[in-house]
Amino acid sequence: MGYIEDLRKVVGKRPLVLTGVGVIVINRDQKVLLQKNFDGFWGIPGGFMELGESAEEAGRREVFEETGILIGKLELVTVVSGKDDFRKLANGDKYYSVTIVYATKDIVGGKLAADGVETTEVQFFEMNALPKKISLGMTRIISKIENG
Repeated sequence: MGYIEDLRKVVGKRPLVLTGVGVIVINRDQKVLLQKNFDGFWGIPGGFMELGESAEEAGRREVFEETGILIGKLELVTVVSGKDDFRKLANGDKYYSVTIVYATKDIVGGKLAADGVETTEVQFFEMNALPKKISLGMTRIISKIENG
């Protein structure tokens, strides 16, 4: 059981502030790696940090778990947070996310493959030809990058 599940046992359904990481992975052809979730939406790989884990470690772990790709050096792009980052899950859990967004072109290994647990498809896309069904989180990240 993970940190968030353990915390939920203590606080119940009360809103939490959770720290997450997203990684914009760009290959040598300047295409961006996106992963498709079971809800059918595309976004960058990422997830929540575990206890004792650095943001960079969480980013590398999430990219590998969800896409099979190993990455190296990360560059901080932005942090996305605020009232627009409130989520209420189907099970009633509520949280506000603080998402640290990194970018990398440093693909050091691995084999591109969806994990089948959190991700149904993984694919590199041209930046000007992203899929139409983009996740809310991805939309917020793009907006934050474009608007500073």
